[in-house]
Amino acid sequence: MSQPSSPPAAPAGPRIPEAVHRRRWAVLGVLMLSLLIVVLDNSILNVAVKTIAAPAPTGIGATQGELEWAINSYTLVFAGLLFTAGLLGDRLGRKKVLLFGITVFGIGSALAALSGSPGELIAYRAVMGLGAAFVMPATLAVLMNVFERDEQPKAIGIWAGSVGLAIAIGPITGGILLEHFWWGSIFLINVPVVLLALVLMTWLVPDSRDPKPGRIDIPGVLLSVVGLVLLVYGIIRGGELASFTDVTVLAPVLGGLAVLVLFVLHERRSDHPAIDMGYFRRPAFSAAVAAIALVFFALMGVTFFSAFYLQSVRGYSALQSGLLILPLAVAQMVFAPRARLVVERFGAKAVCTVGMLLVALGLAAFALFDASTPIWVMEIVFFLQGAGMAHIMPPVTVAIMQALPREKAGSGSAINNTFRQVGGALGVAVLGSVLSSTYRGEIEGHLGGVPEALRATAGESVEATLAVAEKLGPAGRDLVAPAYDAFLDAMHVTAIASAVIGVIGAVVVAVFLPGRTPAGAAGPGTGSAGDEGRASVPGPSAEAGESARR
Repeated sequence: MSQPSSPPAAPAGPRIPEAVHRRRWAVLGVLMLSLLIVVLDNSILNVAVKTIAAPAPTGIGATQGELEWAINSYTLVFAGLLFTAGLLGDRLGRKKVLLFGITVFGIGSALAALSGSPGELIAYRAVMGLGAAFVMPATLAVLMNVFERDEQPKAIGIWAGSVGLAIAIGPITGGILLEHFWWGSIFLINVPVVLLALVLMTWLVPDSRDPKPGRIDIPGVLLSVVGLVLLVYGIIRGGELASFTDVTVLAPVLGGLAVLVLFVLHERRSDHPAIDMGYFRRPAFSAAVAAIALVFFALMGVTFFSAFYLQSVRGYSALQSGLLILPLAVAQMVFAPRARLVVERFGAKAVCTVGMLLVALGLAAFALFDASTPIWVMEIVFFLQGAGMAHIMPPVTVAIMQALPREKAGSGSAINNTFRQVGGALGVAVLGSVLSSTYRGEIEGHLGGVPEALRATAGESVEATLAVAEKLGPAGRDLVAPAYDAFLDAMHVTAIASAVIGVIGAVVVAVFLPGRTPAGAAGPGTGSAGDEGRASVPGPSAEAGESARR
C-alpha cells in the first residue's frame, strides 16, 4: 500500500542578510526576554493564590472557583488563539505581531495589578492571555528567520533553556514580592520588563513574513479558534469537577473535537489552507508534536501535585517550594543549549527516548515519596526531570520547525505551542482528577466525626481537610494524620499514571523519530520551501551578505 506523499520540496533560497546575521544573538536575547515574562507570569500567580484569596486589604477575597478562573481565563484565551496568532504573524509580519502581543500583555498586567474584585482580575488575566498568544509563537518564528539552518538547533536550545529560567525565578520572584509588597506587585513587575522589551524589539528585531501568503483561510481560522476554545474549556471544566462524565464537560470536549475534525477536513480540501495537513503525514513531524503534548501532559500533572506535597505535607512556604525546584530549572538551562551536541552524536531518536524515560523515572519516583523523604533525594529527582526535559524539547522543536517552510514559521511555532498548551492543560485536568478522586476515596472513611455541613468540603482536597480540621479546633486534630496519608496515597497513584504517560511518549519517539543523520545528509525539511522565506527579512541583499561573510 503506497504511503501518502509529503509536501513537495523546493530549491534552497538565498541566505539571511548580513545585517540581520550579525545581530542574531542580540535578537535571541530580546526574544528570550519576551518569552520569559509570559512563562514566568503563571508560575508567579501560583505562589500568590492564597494571598489573593485573603480578604481586603491583604487580598481581594477571591473564592476557590474565582482563583481557578483567574488562572484558567488566561489559559483559555492563550490556547484558543495561539494558532491564529501564528498565522497572522506569517501574514502581517512577525515583528508587528510581537510588538502588539507584548503591548497588550503589559496593559493587561497593569490592569490586573489594580483589580478591585475577582471578576476584574479574571477579565484582565484574559487580556494578558490574548497578548501572550501573540508573543509565544512569534518568538520562535522570528528565531527561525534570523538564524541559518545550521545554527537553528543551538538557538532553539537556548530558547528552550529560557523556559527553565522562568520556571526557576517565577516562584522565587513571587515569594519575594509578596513578602515586601501587596499582591498586585506580581503583575505590576511585568510592566517595566515589557517597556524594556518594546524598546529593544523596535531597535533590534527585524521584521519577516510570508512573501506569498495567498488568501486568508477565514473558515479555517474560525474553526481552529472555536474548536480549541471548546476543547480547552471542557478540559478545564473536567479538572474543576474532578470528573469527565458530567454533561458540562462532555458537551464542550466532544463539541471541540468535532469542530477540530471539521477543521482538518476543511484544510485538506482547501486550495489555500491555513496549515498544510500533508506535514502531519511525516512520521517525524507527527511524533515530535505528540512528544511535546505527552511530556507536558505528564509534567504539568506532577507539577500540580508536587506543589501540594511540598507546601501542605512537608510544610514549606511558597518561596521555599520555589527554591526546592531550582534543580529542575538549572538542569534545563544547562543542558537544553547543549542538547544539539548529543543529538549530533547519537541521533534524535535515542536522545529523545532517553529523555522521555528520564522524565518518566522522575515521575515514578514520586510514588515512593512520603512525609519524611530526604530533601536531597527530591533534588536529584527534580534535576533528572529537568535533564530529561532539556533533551526532549530542543530536538522535537527543531524537528517541527525545520519540517515546515521558513515562511510558515509562525504556523509551525503555533502548532508546537498549541499542542504543548493543550497537553499541559489536559495533564492538570486529568491527573488532577485522579488525585482528587483518589484522595476523596481515601479520606471519606475518616470524616465520620465531621459535621454534615462541612463533610463535603472536607473531602475536596488536603488543603480543605486541613482547613476544616483547624476550624474544628481540638476535635479536628484526628483529621490531620489521615489527611496526609490520604494525600500521599493519591499522589502515589497519580505519579504512576504520570509515569505511564511518560513511557508512552518514549515509545512514540522511539518508533517514529528519525535516528542518526549521516554526515552531510539533509536534515528534516532540508531543501524545502522554507529557505525561500529568508529573502523576506529586510536588510542588505543576500548576495552582499554572503560576500561579506566570505
